[in-house]
Amino acid sequence: MDIFRGMSATVLLVLCACPDDGSAERLADVLVTHGLAACVNIGPPLISVYRWQGSMERSPERLLTIKTTAAAYPALEHALREQHPYDLPEIIAVPVTRGLPGYLEWVRECTKDA
Repeated sequence: MDIFRGMSATVLLVLCACPDDGSAERLADVLVTHGLAACVNIGPPLISVYRWQGSMERSPERLLTIKTTAAAYPALEHALREQHPYDLPEIIAVPVTRGLPGYLEWVRECTKDA
Protein backbone atom coordinates (compact mmCIF):
# COMPACT_ATOMS: atom_id res chain seq x y z
CA MET A 1 0.00 0.00 0.00
CA ASP A 2 1.40 3.41 -0.99
CA ILE A 3 0.48 5.81 1.81
CA PHE A 4 1.92 8.74 -0.15
CA ARG A 5 -0.37 8.28 -3.17
CA GLY A 6 -2.01 11.61 -3.97
CA MET A 7 0.71 13.45 -2.05
CA SER A 8 3.39 13.49 -4.77
CA ALA A 9 4.55 17.04 -3.95
CA THR A 10 4.87 16.23 -0.24
CA VAL A 11 8.41 16.62 1.02
CA LEU A 12 9.72 13.65 3.00
CA LEU A 13 12.57 13.07 5.40
CA VAL A 14 13.94 9.58 4.88
CA LEU A 15 16.16 8.02 7.53
CA CYS A 16 18.62 5.29 6.64
CA ALA A 17 21.41 3.90 8.83
CA CYS A 18 24.68 2.77 7.22
CA PRO A 19 27.50 0.68 8.67
CA ASP A 20 30.38 3.02 7.79
CA ASP A 21 31.49 6.29 6.22
CA GLY A 22 32.19 4.74 2.83
CA SER A 23 28.74 3.25 2.32
CA ALA A 24 27.04 6.39 3.68
CA GLU A 25 28.95 8.62 1.25
CA ARG A 26 28.38 6.30 -1.72
CA LEU A 27 24.63 6.15 -1.08
CA ALA A 28 24.40 9.91 -0.59
CA ASP A 29 26.27 10.52 -3.85
CA VAL A 30 24.01 8.15 -5.81
CA LEU A 31 20.81 9.67 -4.45
CA VAL A 32 21.78 13.29 -5.12
CA THR A 33 23.48 12.59 -8.47
CA HIS A 34 20.38 10.82 -9.79
CA GLY A 35 17.97 13.49 -8.53
CA LEU A 36 16.34 11.13 -6.03
CA ALA A 37 17.23 13.45 -3.16
CA ALA A 38 17.84 17.18 -2.95
CA CYS A 39 20.21 16.78 -0.03
CA VAL A 40 21.57 14.01 2.17
CA ASN A 41 23.07 14.73 5.56
CA ILE A 42 25.50 12.16 6.93
CA GLY A 43 25.29 12.25 10.69
CA PRO A 44 28.09 11.76 13.16
CA PRO A 45 28.98 8.26 14.32
CA LEU A 46 26.33 6.69 16.49
CA ILE A 47 25.74 3.36 18.18
CA SER A 48 22.58 1.44 17.28
CA VAL A 49 21.22 -1.09 19.77
CA TYR A 50 18.72 -3.52 18.30
CA ARG A 51 17.48 -7.08 18.21
CA TRP A 52 18.42 -9.05 15.07
CA GLN A 53 17.62 -12.71 14.48
CA GLY A 54 16.97 -13.28 18.18
CA SER A 55 20.13 -11.63 19.51
CA MET A 56 20.84 -8.22 20.97
CA GLU A 57 23.22 -6.30 18.73
CA ARG A 58 25.25 -3.13 19.13
CA SER A 59 26.75 -1.59 16.00
CA PRO A 60 28.46 1.64 15.01
CA GLU A 61 26.53 3.35 12.22
CA ARG A 62 26.09 6.61 10.31
CA LEU A 63 22.58 8.00 9.89
CA LEU A 64 21.55 9.46 6.55
CA THR A 65 18.87 12.15 6.66
CA ILE A 66 17.54 12.34 3.13
CA LYS A 67 15.35 15.14 1.77
CA THR A 68 13.10 14.03 -1.08
CA THR A 69 9.47 14.01 -2.22
CA ALA A 70 6.75 11.42 -2.15
CA ALA A 71 6.91 11.30 -5.95
CA ALA A 72 10.63 10.42 -5.88
CA TYR A 73 10.33 8.02 -2.94
CA PRO A 74 9.70 4.76 -4.87
CA ALA A 75 12.86 5.20 -6.97
CA LEU A 76 14.82 6.33 -3.90
CA GLU A 77 13.73 3.27 -1.93
CA HIS A 78 14.65 1.03 -4.86
CA ALA A 79 18.12 2.60 -5.10
CA LEU A 80 18.70 2.21 -1.37
CA ARG A 81 17.57 -1.42 -1.36
CA GLU A 82 19.73 -2.25 -4.39
CA GLN A 83 22.91 -0.57 -3.17
CA HIS A 84 22.75 -0.80 0.62
CA PRO A 85 25.14 -3.30 2.23
CA TYR A 86 22.51 -4.54 4.73
CA ASP A 87 20.06 -7.31 3.85
CA LEU A 88 17.30 -5.35 5.57
CA PRO A 89 18.22 -1.66 5.64
CA GLU A 90 16.42 0.87 7.78
CA ILE A 91 14.39 3.01 5.38
CA ILE A 92 11.84 5.18 7.17
CA ALA A 93 9.98 8.03 5.46
CA VAL A 94 8.34 10.81 7.45
CA PRO A 95 6.20 13.50 5.79
CA VAL A 96 7.29 17.08 6.38
CA THR A 97 4.21 18.96 7.54
CA ARG A 98 5.87 22.37 7.92
CA GLY A 99 9.04 24.05 6.76
CA LEU A 100 10.51 27.12 5.14
CA PRO A 101 8.50 27.39 1.90
CA GLY A 102 11.51 28.27 -0.24
CA TYR A 103 13.49 25.28 1.07
CA LEU A 104 10.61 22.88 0.49
CA GLU A 105 10.20 24.19 -3.05
CA TRP A 106 13.95 23.68 -3.62
CA VAL A 107 13.56 20.02 -2.57
CA ARG A 108 10.67 19.62 -4.99
CA GLU A 109 12.64 21.25 -7.82
CA CYS A 110 15.73 19.08 -7.25
CA THR A 111 13.71 15.86 -7.34
CA LYS A 112 11.09 16.70 -9.98
CA ASP A 113 12.58 14.44 -12.66
CA ALA A 114 12.99 11.37 -10.41
